[in-house]
Amino acid sequence: MSRRPRADALRNRARVLEAARSCFAKAGLEAQVDEIARCAGVGVGTVYRHFPTKEALYQALAADHFRRLADTAREALDGEHAWEAFSRFMRRSAELQSSDRALAEVMAAQPEVMRDAGRNRADLHAAVAELVSRAQAAGSLRPDIVPADVPMLMCGIARATGAAGGPGMSWERYLTIVLDGLRFEGRSSLPDLPAEGCA
Repeated sequence: MSRRPRADALRNRARVLEAARSCFAKAGLEAQVDEIARCAGVGVGTVYRHFPTKEALYQALAADHFRRLADTAREALDGEHAWEAFSRFMRRSAELQSSDRALAEVMAAQPEVMRDAGRNRADLHAAVAELVSRAQAAGSLRPDIVPADVPMLMCGIARATGAAGGPGMSWERYLTIVLDGLRFEGRSSLPDLPAEGCA
């Protein structure tokens, strides 16, 4: 029977993860492990105990991001107005992505890490599907949207604004355009999804 991690080990892991987020945001994914350890206030050995490779750090950052997204989606489901719940989730998702420069680095350099971490969150997928279904049932979200469209749209906003950077590339602006395009009123017909579906 495996023992639960000690409280100090959990604290150290959280500190290392936050330090990695900070260091990757400043120096990109080339940030060195000794710098991450220094930033976390722990020894290099502690970093390697929790994250044996940089890849493990990337995976942990991605997993933490999707955990927060799942929490956000579940919180949005508590809202009474279906469109406001859906758009609040989209807004919070864009805000989380735009404020996490380390995540943008991982997304750009290691897209497969993000893809795998996202696929592992059945709770997130279920909550997003419920948000979509409720907004469609209320007549506020266009009926030809499928839940898989949501992460693709959010990734598109993140990549477009993150790649260009600068104060002129506002995620709020592009999210507003996307949300207006998702509304039921005044919609145009969408082409069919490819046979294999979304990546």
